[in-house]
Amino acid sequence: MGSPPARRIGEAAIRVPGTCGELVQGTLDGISFHISCPIDIFSTVRAKAFSPGHGVAGPQDRPKAIAAAERTLKYLSVRDIGIVLQIDNPLPLGKGMASSTADVAGAIYATSMALNRCLSAQEAAELALAVEPTDGSIFPNIVLFDHKGGRLYEELGPPPDIEILVLVLEGSVDTLEFNRNDYSHIYEQNEGEMRAAIELVRQGIKEGNPWLVGEGATLSAMCHQKILFKPQLEQVVELAREVNALGVNVAHSGTAIGMLLPSKAARQNKTRERLEQFVQESLGLREFFWCRLVGGGRR
Repeated sequence: MGSPPARRIGEAAIRVPGTCGELVQGTLDGISFHISCPIDIFSTVRAKAFSPGHGVAGPQDRPKAIAAAERTLKYLSVRDIGIVLQIDNPLPLGKGMASSTADVAGAIYATSMALNRCLSAQEAAELALAVEPTDGSIFPNIVLFDHKGGRLYEELGPPPDIEILVLVLEGSVDTLEFNRNDYSHIYEQNEGEMRAAIELVRQGIKEGNPWLVGEGATLSAMCHQKILFKPQLEQVVELAREVNALGVNVAHSGTAIGMLLPSKAARQNKTRERLEQFVQESLGLREFFWCRLVGGGRR
C-alpha cells in the first residue's frame, strides 16, 4: 500500500518592505548598527504547507529564503511537513535595498503562519541572522539595529512624511562579502559623526521633523565615502541643496543613493521633472524611481 497523497494544510502570503539603503550606518563601541530606511516596495512571499511532506521547495535563485524557511521548520519542531515557497520581489539585487532580507523575513513569517503559528519580530530576526546579516526593516517602524549580531535594538518610531528619489548606480555589492571586510579603523574614526547622525535622526523621528532626519542621513552618507565611495554622491548632495531637499541617504553596502524630499515638494511636477532631467542628463542614469518612506515589518 502506497503513501497517502499530500494534502495542503495551510497557506499564508506575507509582504515585507525593501529599503533605500539605510538612514545611518556605522559602529557604536565596536558593535555594528544601522538605522533602517524601509520603502513602499515589497517582496511578497507565499508559503503552502503540505502533509505529509519533507523540506522546503522554492525558487532556485532565492536560496537564502529557502534556508530561512528550513530554519523556521526546525525552530517550530515541525516534522513530516513540506513547504513550497513562491516569491514575487521587484527590488533590484545587489544594490543595497534589502531585497534579500525582504525574501528571508517573508519566508520565515509565511512559513510559520501557514502552520498557524505567529512568530514575533524578534524571533524572526534571530532566525534571519542565522542565515545572513539582516536589515532592521524586519521590525515595525524605524529602528536602530545591529544587523550582524542583533546585539543592539531600539525602536525609534513611525516614519515621518518623506518621499525618496532612488538612484540605482551601476555595479552591485555582495552584502555577505562586504560584511566580512574589516572597516573597524574607519568606523572608529567616524564614531563621533555617527553619534551625531543618530541623534539627529532619533530626534527627527520623535518630533516628526523630516529635516533633522535628512541632516543625519546626509552626514552618515558623506562619512561612508571613506568605505564605499560613490562618485556621483557629491553632485546629488549639491542638487539636494539647490532644490531644498531634506538631504540624501545611501546604501552603505550597496550602490543606491536616495534623495529625501518633503512629500509636498516631491508631488510638484516641476520639481520631479527637474530632478529626473538632472539624473538622466548630468548623472547619465537610466534606472531611478520614486518611493515613500514607510515603517518596516510584515504585512
